[in-house]
Amino acid sequence: MENWFNILNADLLDTPALVVYPERVKHNIALLKSKIDSVDRLRPHVKTHKCKEAVFLCMVEGISKFKCATIAEAEMLGLCDAKDVLLAYQPIGPKINRFIALIKQYPQTHFSCLVDNLEAAKQLNEQASNNSLVINVYIDLNVGMNRSGIAPADAFNLYQQCAQLSNINIVGLHVYDGHIHDGDLNIRTQRCNEAYETVKKLAAQLNSIGFDPLIVAGGSPTFPIHAARKNVECSPGTFIYWDNGYGKAFDEQAFLPAALVVTRVVSLPDETKICVDLGHKSIASENILDKRIVFLNAPHLKFISHSEEHLVLDAGVNHNYKVGDVLYGVPHHICPTVALYERAITIADKHIAGEWKNIARDRKINI
Repeated sequence: MENWFNILNADLLDTPALVVYPERVKHNIALLKSKIDSVDRLRPHVKTHKCKEAVFLCMVEGISKFKCATIAEAEMLGLCDAKDVLLAYQPIGPKINRFIALIKQYPQTHFSCLVDNLEAAKQLNEQASNNSLVINVYIDLNVGMNRSGIAPADAFNLYQQCAQLSNINIVGLHVYDGHIHDGDLNIRTQRCNEAYETVKKLAAQLNSIGFDPLIVAGGSPTFPIHAARKNVECSPGTFIYWDNGYGKAFDEQAFLPAALVVTRVVSLPDETKICVDLGHKSIASENILDKRIVFLNAPHLKFISHSEEHLVLDAGVNHNYKVGDVLYGVPHHICPTVALYERAITIADKHIAGEWKNIARDRKINI
């Protein structure tokens, strides 16, 4: 739909602003469901949206399992009465105590977490014992991301050792292959399958001694590949809002951009340049300058410079831009962009309709 993004009462919108189109969010959730044989195999990551409203839209569609990366995100899911929540992080230090407090505060939600070494597992086990709890745990596997996790070849012993701890219930394996993001789906599939062979081998070893590990695998880039497997839970996150980075890289996934950043022209520095109110504080800026945002209604603009509160663009000679003009941009990376905003303004029928609080952008909600 041409100019689907236009907001007819944009004059009421202070900028920069994160805006969300709920009907597009619903479309993306429905599309996700259509790409897998059972909704029970979906465990979407909430790191992208960080808000209860998006969780509720997933739950309405029968999604009951979720993944998250922070205690705040986990608590947000507890506040939503989510059935099953995996904290895809190894709690260390005070985070163990916060995780235990979370389990106690939201007993209707079944929480689990990751471990990738015996010492961390023992610390978690000790605190669980002190609080008369048994905590569900997944072994975090490193299949090439080289960020966290244990190599599958070394995980066999760790799995057995964790199974011996009295207050840990070892339930499965967690596999994040975020390093596999080739644009060519055939190459991506080959690399993903090669990495997953080590997981299959480990699972077979565990089966041979009586364990039946659940497997949670992948993110958005490898979602179509893991969705084709049997008995593997998939945990994409970006799908719900989508962004320009994934949209350009993975054209086999037809999700719609559902969240934009709206900005205004605030100055005309010279005859060819315009300046908008979209600084580092308003758009994820970890990528190079021309890979931060694409303006839907001004794709020809060239990026000149970026600072905390301003983005300078070259509009060319004899341009028609005026101070106050509104630009609608698709972020290159939506997840850290959302984290820069305390709320998303919702748009319905091309008008401002309300807001969704991004409550899990904070490091702490209550616990």
